[in-house]
Amino acid sequence: MSVEIRNPANPSEVVASFPTITPDDVPAMMATARTAQQAWAKIPQPERGRIVNNFLDGLEARREDIATAITREMGKIIGESRGEVNKALGEGRATTCRASAAIGEVLPSQRPDTVSYSTRRPRGVIVGINPWNFPFSTPIRKTIPALLYGNAMVLKPSISTPGAAFLMQEVADATLPEGLFQIAYGSGSLGSALTSADGVDAISFTGSVEIGRIVAQAAAANLAEISLELGGKNPVIVNDASDLEAVLNQIYAAAFAVCGQRCTAISRVLVRRELEAAVVEGLASRAKAAQIGDGLDAGTTIGPLMGEKARDDVAGFVERSLAAGAHAAAGGTTIEQNGGYFYAPTILSNVTPDMEVARDEVFGPVLAVIPYDTPDEALAICNDVEFGLSACLYSEQTPLVDRFIAEAESGMIHVNCGSFPEDHTPFVGVKNSSLGVGGSNGNSTLHFYTQEHMVYRKAQA
Repeated sequence: MSVEIRNPANPSEVVASFPTITPDDVPAMMATARTAQQAWAKIPQPERGRIVNNFLDGLEARREDIATAITREMGKIIGESRGEVNKALGEGRATTCRASAAIGEVLPSQRPDTVSYSTRRPRGVIVGINPWNFPFSTPIRKTIPALLYGNAMVLKPSISTPGAAFLMQEVADATLPEGLFQIAYGSGSLGSALTSADGVDAISFTGSVEIGRIVAQAAAANLAEISLELGGKNPVIVNDASDLEAVLNQIYAAAFAVCGQRCTAISRVLVRRELEAAVVEGLASRAKAAQIGDGLDAGTTIGPLMGEKARDDVAGFVERSLAAGAHAAAGGTTIEQNGGYFYAPTILSNVTPDMEVARDEVFGPVLAVIPYDTPDEALAICNDVEFGLSACLYSEQTPLVDRFIAEAESGMIHVNCGSFPEDHTPFVGVKNSSLGVGGSNGNSTLHFYTQEHMVYRKAQA
């Protein structure tokens, strides 16, 4: 069986077709992964780093093919797709730089002539479940550390955007030991089979809170290590700025990149009331100037939403918000163009903190502006949601900056910059945005992909 993938900017266009597997294929796949992993784990880690860098070299040679596949399958503009590929490769290189880094520590022993030290070993077989919005960078974020630290990876791409993963498989077949990296492409039942399969040592999932809870239950049944990267409802507080136009440029980019379809997108602007009118006007003018169209067209600045349901969900959020008293300073409408799933970038003013659009993840090109009067009020609104992925503050007041860093209930905290994580840093969330260790880079990644062992060795006479 195969699945046809259509262009969300023009759904009549079939861009590719990919073969699927079924849950019945999972046991053999896991056995293959286990055999490959056992041999791979015996290779010294620095040498594994060299081989993984060869894998990245192969992917870099295919980066334009990967970027084009991303745009044709999920609609983001080609510049953003190229940016995704380049950033993912940068994260991968940053990970392989840790190939010779220390992974344990020597501890003083309580006994004479004894050395006590910790070390770490590979976990084994990792299952990676990936979303449709970053079909290359999220798989890379899971796969490269998994391989570097001696594991095998079984990767399930989204049913909607598998092209980048299949290109990864082509490169893996040419650069990695057989069976070490495998693509498992199929429906939701396949995901259930993978996460509950015998022999799974760890599961890395990126997606919705609802599905994340199901994955966590499956992991618990096998006592598998788990890392969940879930949703966000990310705020930016605009308290003061010597250059408001520059601030608005950063906010707009952080809100509307990938048509707002990223978990770290800014979706709430909490603005000091004296600045509210200027902020609404500035963001609205930027939204109205957007060029909406096919992501491969050179002039396009915002592409389509992922599909009809995604567009209808966004439209429903906006309609309910307007009915509750919000005002569309820009956008608020679907865009008819080649039958594509377009929605105008939308700036909502007159939003109150209790409205649905101020609390729930929209996952689309919608930005809610909420005024506040005091820093206490701003921080209360900032934290009063179920998510805690990313939060931003624009202010030149040191006491407020220090308080924001200490009190913002977010895994990633940005001061006077947009919500874009860097290549070499951990990607972390709190509250309902995450469970388990963070992804990307840092010690938390090492801890997820390896197990700690404690050694006590007495000297021999």
